[in-house]
Amino acid sequence: MTRLTLALDVMGGDIGPRITIPASLLALENDPELSLILFGDSQQISPFLNNCSQSVLERIQVQHCSSVIENNQGISYALRHSKGTSMRLALETVQRGEAQGCVSAGNTAALMGLSKILLQPLQGIARPALISLIPTIDGEKSVMLDLGANIECSAENLYQFAIMGGDFC
Repeated sequence: MTRLTLALDVMGGDIGPRITIPASLLALENDPELSLILFGDSQQISPFLNNCSQSVLERIQVQHCSSVIENNQGISYALRHSKGTSMRLALETVQRGEAQGCVSAGNTAALMGLSKILLQPLQGIARPALISLIPTIDGEKSVMLDLGANIECSAENLYQFAIMGGDFC
């Protein structure tokens, strides 16, 4: 098996590290091939790591970030002032190839905008999309794109979402 490394913006969301750290620790306990790079305020992160097993701690790196993109910041402001934030630094880690993906519960518009700027989209794909696996009535899973990030979509955008969904499977 190949180890998967994810960059995690632990400051994102309404509750930040109080929810993102316990969730990430649970993921690490359930998947021995997963490792995480946690981006955020190390003083807020550290208390959550005190009771972790050594096998989990070995798969965690903490990258201190003193600033965040707030949920109430507009996209233009967030993009112009993103340097050094937990979200941007997590995305830059993916850009450099040090992580295979980025997870953030933060400002969705900023995440989509920064992703488009910093990460090379798939060839022929004009815009990013949010994706989720949803259960079907027969117990299978179905892939759903786009979960609200794009207000207006052309037929070409919908076609591209289908391509991304197919590649995801």
